Amino acid sequence: MTELTAILPATPAAEPQTLPLKRRLARAERVRKLKYGALILPLALFLLLSFVWPIAALLKRSIDNPEVLGALPATSAALNRWDGKALPDDAVFAALAADFAAAKGTPALAAAASRLNMEQPGFRSLVLRSARNMPPEAGQSAREALVAADARWGELASWQLIARNASPYTARHLLAALDREYDENGRIVHVGDDQAVYVNVMLRTFGMSFVVTVICLLAGFPLAYLMATLPARQANLLLIFVLLPFWTSTLVRVAAWIVLLQTEGLVNQALRGLGLIDHPLQLAFNSTGVYIAMVHILLPFMILPLYSVMKGISPTYMRAALSLGCPPFRSFWRVYFPQALPGVTAGCLLVFIICMGYYITPALLGSPSEQMASYFVAFYTNQTINWGMAAALSAILFAATLLLYMVYARLAGSQGMAARAR
Repeated sequence: MTELTAILPATPAAEPQTLPLKRRLARAERVRKLKYGALILPLALFLLLSFVWPIAALLKRSIDNPEVLGALPATSAALNRWDGKALPDDAVFAALAADFAAAKGTPALAAAASRLNMEQPGFRSLVLRSARNMPPEAGQSAREALVAADARWGELASWQLIARNASPYTARHLLAALDREYDENGRIVHVGDDQAVYVNVMLRTFGMSFVVTVICLLAGFPLAYLMATLPARQANLLLIFVLLPFWTSTLVRVAAWIVLLQTEGLVNQALRGLGLIDHPLQLAFNSTGVYIAMVHILLPFMILPLYSVMKGISPTYMRAALSLGCPPFRSFWRVYFPQALPGVTAGCLLVFIICMGYYITPALLGSPSEQMASYFVAFYTNQTINWGMAAALSAILFAATLLLYMVYARLAGSQGMAARAR
């Protein structure tokens, strides 16, 4: 009773007689949860403002489409009621003429014209030239004035293009990131072979990430196993060597690999000095150099999860299997490896996700055919200032990351259930 009284909140003297014990315990639990929530709130706000909100804002850019709606508000509202099967009525022509007259010479109209020009080349000059001729002359209707300024206003495709972009959101950038586009009828079609780029880029990104992950696993698993089975002093020494690359900048390490792998670099000179080759090997500025540098940079991210799991595996399991007559390799595969599988999945997930977003190493050590999706994200962000395409490519990488994490969570859950069943 004394312990129970100690955990209950202070209450007036009459309260123990009026409130049941169950309600008082529930109130104490709520107070405790509120205190914990108050302690976590600063960290939650920090993550929301510095992590969640920027990512959400960037992903929203992939579907944002404010240019046409901002420059042509009356036309956008009128086209929302248009069926798109025939030329719009005179009210829509009048709304477009009024919007042109109001926005003529403004940056908003130029932005809308550039946005429409991305889908149909030549549309920027059409919009700007037509806007200069607005408002219509006395006695001239808006339809006549627009068609006189440019005959394309009498074509259905021009109005369908504006109607497709008269909403605040569009899937155009996401479709372009998948080598798809809208045709003149608003249907989703595949782009021409000369414009199909991004599907191959994504396949290259996933393929290179997979190869790097496999090489890191094959190289890191034996080293992690050795570290887990060595005495503590020797294992700590190896751990220091694994962590040592983290003390050097990634850019510096990539530059060092350029010096080592170039035609007259140290590697080619050593091979020629040993008589193994007659002419220099092309090791840099191709896929070979990219794979070598990326494996070197990402190998610690594979070793550390493996080592943390293997360190907790008792060696008695292997000794018991061997003492019962099981061959060494079969004992390792049937007894040891299933227990190390959480480290394998965690290391592979970590390396694969980091590799998908790598930019510096392929940009410096690779040729144009080795550039990954992150290169195009940087290109659209820094050079063409096309935030929509940069956000669309980022959204695809983000979706792939979430999918991988869901697969990892499912595998980890099934492994945990299997462990509890044993």
